[in-house]
Formats: sequence, C-alpha cells, structure tokens
Amino acid sequence: MSNVTPVRNALISVSDKLGLADLAAGLQRDGVTIYSTGGTRRHLEQSGIDVLDVAEYTGFPEMLDGRVKTLHPKVFGGILAIRDRDDHIDSIEEHDIVPFDLVVVNLYPFAATAARPGVTFDECVEQIDIGGPSLVRAAAKNHRDVAVATSPEQYGELLEQLDGGGTTLELRKQLAADAFDHTAAYDRAIADYMRGDSIAGEFPSSMHLALRRKSQLRYGENPHQRAALYSDPTIRSANLVSARQISGKELSYNNLLDLDSALEIVRGLSNPAVSVIKHNNPCGAASDIKLVDACRKALAGDPLSAFGSVLGFNKTVDMATAELLCEPGLFIEAIVAPDFEAGAVGLLTTRPRWRENVRLMQVGILDDPPPAIQRRFISGGMLVQDADRMTSPRVQWETPTETKVDEELWDDLVFGWEMVRHVKSNAIVLANDTSLVGVGAGQMSRVDSVEIAIEKAGDRAKGAILASDAFFPFPDSIEAAAEAGIVAIIQPGGSRRDGEVVEACDQYDLPMVLTGRRHFKH
Repeated sequence: MSNVTPVRNALISVSDKLGLADLAAGLQRDGVTIYSTGGTRRHLEQSGIDVLDVAEYTGFPEMLDGRVKTLHPKVFGGILAIRDRDDHIDSIEEHDIVPFDLVVVNLYPFAATAARPGVTFDECVEQIDIGGPSLVRAAAKNHRDVAVATSPEQYGELLEQLDGGGTTLELRKQLAADAFDHTAAYDRAIADYMRGDSIAGEFPSSMHLALRRKSQLRYGENPHQRAALYSDPTIRSANLVSARQISGKELSYNNLLDLDSALEIVRGLSNPAVSVIKHNNPCGAASDIKLVDACRKALAGDPLSAFGSVLGFNKTVDMATAELLCEPGLFIEAIVAPDFEAGAVGLLTTRPRWRENVRLMQVGILDDPPPAIQRRFISGGMLVQDADRMTSPRVQWETPTETKVDEELWDDLVFGWEMVRHVKSNAIVLANDTSLVGVGAGQMSRVDSVEIAIEKAGDRAKGAILASDAFFPFPDSIEAAAEAGIVAIIQPGGSRRDGEVVEACDQYDLPMVLTGRRHFKH
C-alpha cells in the first residue's frame, strides 16, 4: 500500500494568517474541500476561497465568545478515524462525519500578548487556546492518515506534495513532530507566565527549554565539530540570535560567542563605549564622550591582539568611527552595534581590503534588560544561576589603606571594576583614562595574571589602576603592581590575609578599595 495520502478535505483554523490565502488557493485548485471557523473563514472568503463553515457542518454554533468552536465529535471524529479500520470508517459514516486529511492550525498568540507592555492578566488568559492544541494533537497522533501544518513555513512543501497526488508518510511524521514541538512550547510559555517572569526565591522545581533552530553553522569551535544556532523566543532584549546581519560572510560558532561577549561588555555602560574581543576575552575596551574616541582607545588596548578581533558598540556606529576602522593595517572579523549610519555601512563594506568579509550585526536599542538567569550545560544536566549583573554600589566600598584615592582616579576604578567581571578568572585588568591597557586572564595563579596584565600594558602600566575579580591571597601581587607604577587597586577583599595585603599597599603608598563583591567568571 502506498504511503501517499490524497487530501480531499481540509480543516483550517489559524491565528497567524501569513501565507494562508496562497495555501487555500492551492488546495482549491487541487479540488480540496475546505472547512473553517470564525475569522479564518472570513479571511479566506474575502480572498475569494470557497469555504464551508464548521458551525454549519457540526450543526452547533460557535459560543462563549469563540471559546467553543471546534470542540465537537464531528470534527475530532473526522481527524482521529483510522482509515484502514472498517469499524472506524463505519462509525464516521453512520454519523455523517467527514474524514479530514489535512489540519492547518496555529495557536492564539499567547507569548506575544504576554510580552506586550501594559497587558493585563485577564487579557493573557484569553489567549490560552483550548481547541487549537486539541486539534493539533489529534492530527499529529493520527499522522498515518492526517497531515498537520502549524507554521506558514510548512505550506510550500505541502503544496508541492499535493501537486504530486498527496502527502507522504515521511512528511506527515515530520509535521507531527513539529506539531508536538509547537504545543509543548505553547504550554511552556503559559506555565512560565503563570509562575512569573522573574525567578525570585527558589528556582523552579523543573525547567524546560523550548528553542527553535535558526540556522545550521558551517562547523563548531573546530572544523570536525558540527554546530547549529537555536533561538529562545522568551528573550526580548537585544541579542545576536535575533540581530539583523547587514553584510559579510556567514557567522561562525566562534564569531557568535565573541560577538555575544562584546555586546555584553558594552551593554551596561552609559557613555559611548567599545569593546574588542579576541578568543572570548576582552583585549581592549574603553568609554568616552564620542564613540570614535572610545573606539580609538579600545583598539589601542592591545593593538596586536586587536587584529582579527570582533568589536562591540553600545551606540550607533557613525561615519567618524567607520573612518577610523578603515585605516590601513586593521582587520576586523565582525562588529555588533545597535545600529549603523548608512554612510558608515558604505565605508566599512567598500574601503578596506576585508570589506567583503566583515560581518555587521544590527541588534537594535540596548534598553531592555538581558535575562536575569544564566544557563550552562554540563554532562548530565544544566547549571542555572543568577546572571552576574549586579555591581556593588560605590557607597558600599571602603578604603582601608592609609593612602586614600585621588578624586581623579574614581572613573578609572569604576570602569576597571565593571570590566574585570567580563574577564575569565583569575582576572586582572589595568585601566587608564577609562580604557583597558592590560589584561591577565584565565591563569591558575593570580600573580601570574597580574604579571601578564603588566607585561601587556608595558609603559602604560604607570599611572593605571588595577582591578582584580577576587581577593589577593598573598601580598606578592601588590609588590608587582607597585613596581610597575600602578597608582590604585580595587578588589573584593575577604581573604584571611587582607591585613597583610593592606599593609603591603601602605608600604608603597598605594590606595586600595574593597568592594565586598567577587566577580569570578569560569
């Protein structure tokens, strides 16, 4: 027996009417009888499609403001009847039930409604679909005989197969799997809303992810690793997955990781700011009154590492900044920014030798707060934690050293403390003129990170401040900092040897600020 099932009768009831008229016109050309409800029926009739009203078919009117439309045995019997079971066929014929070969349903826009500013709880409850998920699940269960479409993206392949005589079992199984994904994500959105948007107190007893594959990547971190990009529909803040790519080659796995880090660094800064990322660590970052000046300072943080880096901006990339990026000797892999001036796009994609390769990613305004929790997969499960976005206010900081901080250093101390939480532990950053001049990252020993940061900074270490993501276990780092010309230190404190570290600072007339908050990033 052929696994191709002709489509003679179709039931259509959708919220998203994108592409629906074209699908229905194709069905009508193939001689398919279409049954529909409410707004969907009116939309199709206005498009010139012949439609039978489900209420007339069932003999039961829509009621309760549309809450009850398709919940009827003449509808579900026509979907669930197994075609090669004589008793099933006898039953639907006895009750004048039409066998439906295709069900086209997508659900009320609950997630979009819940995300709307000012929406009420009652408005969200009204967007909880009842009949839709039931229709989808029934059709997906009986996929041996019934095809179910839940997305306009599926209409094209459906019409192609119908032109060939009917739907294949392979397609119906895939559509059924997509349908259960659709209802699962829908139910998860409702459950999350009922629980509340933010996680306060205990984390929930269960956590589910409903992600949708957006693209297949060329490869992962290395060419022998497969990779793909998935989107999280619950994320409403500016992000790389929903960004618009203006130009350049396809993004790689590593590009996406680096761009995400670049965006995270500048997101929380109010003044124009630029970050320079290489191998998922900042090798430069700066803020200033003008974006072009911030960019110049950021690129100067580590010019050697900046070659082939990715850049993050928190303001629209303007012409002056684009002119700077087009100067000879610089190679940029990718840039992420809220927006780009048209002239800046023209410069970046025509002038430099790398013009055809640079990826320009437009993410939109950075107003919305990023997710409050952070997820990380490990073997056998997933770690969840509050995202490290809360920086301790300056009023809570203390300066236990005899030498106090010069007022002119506070901007650099605040900037350095903001930057150090974006660097892999053990993390040390040197900052001067609100820009990074040296970074020591990912070392097993804190003093090693200090020495690397000082070496990277060179002569620029003189007059810079030093920020550490965690306490100093020994005074040796203080000695190295003082010898390099560091003028102030900021760190969490909390070591049993804090007294020895403070004493070492006093020996060198070094002011040290204790914030009381650690910023490990593993």
